[in-house]
Amino acid sequence: MAKNSLFAVLLRAPWWISVTIALVLGLLSLALLPDQFRVAGVLSGLPFAVIAAMAAYRQWHLPSESQVAQMRQTLAAMAWPAFAALLEQSFRRDGYEVRRGKVEAVDFELARRGRLTVVCARRWKSARTGLEVLRALQAAREAAEAADALYIGLGPISDTALPFATEHRISVWQAAGLALALRGLPMAQTAVR
Repeated sequence: MAKNSLFAVLLRAPWWISVTIALVLGLLSLALLPDQFRVAGVLSGLPFAVIAAMAAYRQWHLPSESQVAQMRQTLAAMAWPAFAALLEQSFRRDGYEVRRGKVEAVDFELARRGRLTVVCARRWKSARTGLEVLRALQAAREAAEAADALYIGLGPISDTALPFATEHRISVWQAAGLALALRGLPMAQTAVR
Protein backbone atom coordinates (compact mmCIF):
# COMPACT_ATOMS: atom_id res chain seq x y z
CA MET A 1 0.00 0.00 0.00
CA ALA A 2 1.38 3.41 -0.92
CA LYS A 3 2.41 5.47 2.12
CA ASN A 4 0.13 8.41 1.29
CA SER A 5 -2.82 6.53 -0.17
CA LEU A 6 -6.21 7.19 1.40
CA PHE A 7 -6.31 3.86 3.21
CA ALA A 8 -2.71 4.18 4.48
CA VAL A 9 -3.51 7.62 5.87
CA LEU A 10 -6.69 6.29 7.50
CA LEU A 11 -4.74 3.42 9.08
CA ARG A 12 -2.58 6.01 10.86
CA ALA A 13 -5.55 8.23 11.79
CA PRO A 14 -7.87 7.56 14.75
CA TRP A 15 -10.14 4.60 13.99
CA TRP A 16 -13.35 6.58 14.46
CA ILE A 17 -12.60 8.67 11.34
CA SER A 18 -12.94 5.57 9.15
CA VAL A 19 -16.12 4.56 10.96
CA THR A 20 -17.56 8.03 10.31
CA ILE A 21 -16.73 7.80 6.60
CA ALA A 22 -18.34 4.34 6.37
CA LEU A 23 -21.49 5.56 8.13
CA VAL A 24 -21.76 8.71 5.99
CA LEU A 25 -21.38 6.67 2.79
CA GLY A 26 -24.02 4.23 3.97
CA LEU A 27 -26.49 6.93 4.99
CA LEU A 28 -25.97 8.94 1.80
CA SER A 29 -26.49 5.78 -0.25
CA LEU A 30 -29.73 5.01 1.55
CA ALA A 31 -30.98 8.56 1.17
CA LEU A 32 -29.91 9.40 -2.38
CA LEU A 33 -29.65 6.25 -4.47
CA PRO A 34 -32.55 4.47 -6.22
CA ASP A 35 -33.77 1.26 -4.58
CA GLN A 36 -31.89 -1.09 -6.91
CA PHE A 37 -28.51 0.58 -6.10
CA ARG A 38 -28.89 1.11 -2.34
CA VAL A 39 -27.31 -2.17 -1.31
CA ALA A 40 -24.28 -1.54 -3.54
CA GLY A 41 -24.04 2.00 -2.18
CA VAL A 42 -24.20 0.85 1.42
CA LEU A 43 -21.55 -1.79 0.70
CA SER A 44 -19.25 0.93 -0.67
CA GLY A 45 -18.58 1.88 2.95
CA LEU A 46 -17.37 -1.64 3.78
CA PRO A 47 -13.66 -0.97 2.97
CA PHE A 48 -13.75 1.96 5.39
CA ALA A 49 -15.28 -0.26 8.09
CA VAL A 50 -12.48 -2.79 7.55
CA ILE A 51 -9.86 -0.02 7.77
CA ALA A 52 -11.55 1.21 10.98
CA ALA A 53 -11.28 -2.28 12.48
CA MET A 54 -7.63 -2.57 11.47
CA ALA A 55 -6.82 0.90 12.85
CA ALA A 56 -8.66 0.17 16.10
CA TYR A 57 -6.76 -3.10 16.51
CA ARG A 58 -3.42 -1.33 15.96
CA GLN A 59 -4.30 1.58 18.25
CA TRP A 60 -5.79 -0.50 21.05
CA HIS A 61 -2.49 -1.07 22.85
CA LEU A 62 -0.85 2.26 22.11
CA PRO A 63 -0.10 4.40 25.14
CA SER A 64 -1.94 7.69 25.54
CA GLU A 65 -0.22 11.07 25.26
CA SER A 66 -0.18 11.47 29.03
CA GLN A 67 1.37 8.01 29.44
CA VAL A 68 4.02 8.88 26.85
CA ALA A 69 4.79 12.16 28.65
CA GLN A 70 5.05 10.37 31.97
CA MET A 71 7.31 7.72 30.44
CA ARG A 72 9.52 10.43 28.91
CA GLN A 73 9.91 12.04 32.33
CA THR A 74 10.69 8.70 34.01
CA LEU A 75 13.27 7.71 31.40
CA ALA A 76 14.94 11.13 31.40
CA ALA A 77 15.54 10.77 35.14
CA MET A 78 17.20 7.35 34.80
CA ALA A 79 20.92 6.64 34.82
CA TRP A 80 22.42 4.68 31.92
CA PRO A 81 22.81 1.34 33.77
CA ALA A 82 19.12 1.30 34.77
CA PHE A 83 17.97 2.37 31.30
CA ALA A 84 20.24 -0.19 29.60
CA ALA A 85 18.93 -2.97 31.85
CA LEU A 86 15.35 -1.97 31.06
CA LEU A 87 16.03 -2.00 27.32
CA GLU A 88 17.79 -5.34 27.55
CA GLN A 89 14.81 -6.79 29.40
CA SER A 90 12.44 -5.44 26.74
CA PHE A 91 14.51 -6.86 23.87
CA ARG A 92 14.74 -10.29 25.54
CA ARG A 93 10.97 -10.29 26.12
CA ASP A 94 10.50 -9.65 22.41
CA GLY A 95 12.58 -12.72 21.56
CA TYR A 96 15.96 -11.17 20.80
CA GLU A 97 19.30 -12.56 21.82
CA VAL A 98 21.02 -9.50 23.33
CA ARG A 99 24.74 -8.74 23.45
CA ARG A 100 26.37 -5.50 24.52
CA GLY A 101 27.98 -3.59 21.67
CA LYS A 102 31.72 -3.73 21.10
CA VAL A 103 32.14 -0.34 19.41
CA GLU A 104 31.27 3.13 20.66
CA ALA A 105 28.37 3.71 18.26
CA VAL A 106 26.61 0.45 19.20
CA ASP A 107 25.22 -0.22 22.66
CA PHE A 108 23.42 -3.47 21.86
CA GLU A 109 23.56 -6.14 19.18
CA LEU A 110 20.25 -7.94 18.80
CA ALA A 111 19.87 -11.25 16.98
CA ARG A 112 16.60 -12.94 16.07
CA ARG A 113 15.85 -15.41 13.29
CA GLY A 114 19.27 -14.88 11.74
CA ARG A 115 18.90 -11.08 11.50
CA LEU A 116 21.30 -8.79 13.31
CA THR A 117 20.22 -5.36 14.56
CA VAL A 118 22.61 -2.78 15.98
CA VAL A 119 21.20 -0.37 18.57
CA CYS A 120 22.45 3.02 19.69
CA ALA A 121 20.74 4.09 22.91
CA ARG A 122 23.36 5.67 25.19
CA ARG A 123 22.48 9.18 24.00
CA TRP A 124 18.78 8.81 24.87
CA LYS A 125 18.86 11.99 26.95
CA SER A 126 20.39 14.19 24.22
CA ALA A 127 18.48 17.39 23.66
CA ARG A 128 18.72 16.91 19.89
CA THR A 129 20.06 14.14 17.69
CA GLY A 130 22.30 15.22 14.87
CA LEU A 131 23.62 13.59 11.76
CA GLU A 132 26.98 12.50 13.24
CA VAL A 133 25.38 9.98 15.63
CA LEU A 134 23.35 8.36 12.86
CA ARG A 135 26.35 8.29 10.51
CA ALA A 136 28.38 6.49 13.17
CA LEU A 137 25.53 4.02 13.70
CA GLN A 138 25.25 3.40 9.96
CA ALA A 139 29.02 2.85 9.68
CA ALA A 140 28.89 0.36 12.56
CA ARG A 141 25.93 -1.35 10.92
CA GLU A 142 27.87 -1.76 7.68
CA ALA A 143 30.97 -2.99 9.52
CA ALA A 144 28.91 -5.58 11.42
CA GLU A 145 26.95 -6.46 8.27
CA ALA A 146 23.78 -5.97 10.28
CA ALA A 147 20.42 -6.04 8.53
CA ASP A 148 18.84 -3.38 10.75
CA ALA A 149 19.77 -0.37 12.86
CA LEU A 150 17.84 1.27 15.69
CA TYR A 151 18.46 4.64 17.29
CA ILE A 152 16.83 5.38 20.65
CA GLY A 153 16.51 8.94 21.91
CA LEU A 154 14.01 11.17 23.67
CA GLY A 155 15.01 14.40 21.95
CA PRO A 156 13.99 15.49 18.47
CA ILE A 157 15.93 14.45 15.38
CA SER A 158 17.56 17.30 13.45
CA ASP A 159 16.28 18.30 10.02
CA THR A 160 19.38 16.82 8.38
CA ALA A 161 19.45 13.62 10.44
CA LEU A 162 15.85 12.60 9.78
CA PRO A 163 16.24 12.21 5.99
CA PHE A 164 19.48 10.31 6.59
CA ALA A 165 17.69 7.89 8.93
CA THR A 166 14.91 7.42 6.39
CA GLU A 167 17.31 6.90 3.49
CA HIS A 168 19.36 4.31 5.37
CA ARG A 169 16.35 2.61 6.97
CA ILE A 170 17.46 3.40 10.52
CA SER A 171 14.51 2.92 12.86
CA VAL A 172 14.08 5.66 15.44
CA TRP A 173 12.40 5.15 18.78
CA GLN A 174 11.45 8.27 20.63
CA ALA A 175 9.18 8.65 23.66
CA ALA A 176 6.11 7.00 22.08
CA GLY A 177 8.10 4.05 20.73
CA LEU A 178 9.85 3.59 24.05
CA ALA A 179 6.56 3.75 25.95
CA LEU A 180 5.22 0.98 23.75
CA ALA A 181 8.40 -1.14 23.90
CA LEU A 182 8.79 -0.83 27.68
CA ARG A 183 5.11 -1.31 28.47
CA GLY A 184 4.50 -3.74 31.29
CA LEU A 185 8.10 -3.90 32.51
CA PRO A 186 8.63 -3.35 36.24
CA MET A 187 10.33 0.05 35.94
CA ALA A 188 7.78 1.22 33.34
CA GLN A 189 4.68 -0.11 35.04
CA THR A 190 4.01 3.05 37.00
CA ALA A 191 4.47 5.19 33.89
CA VAL A 192 2.62 3.08 31.33
CA ARG A 193 -0.11 0.60 32.17
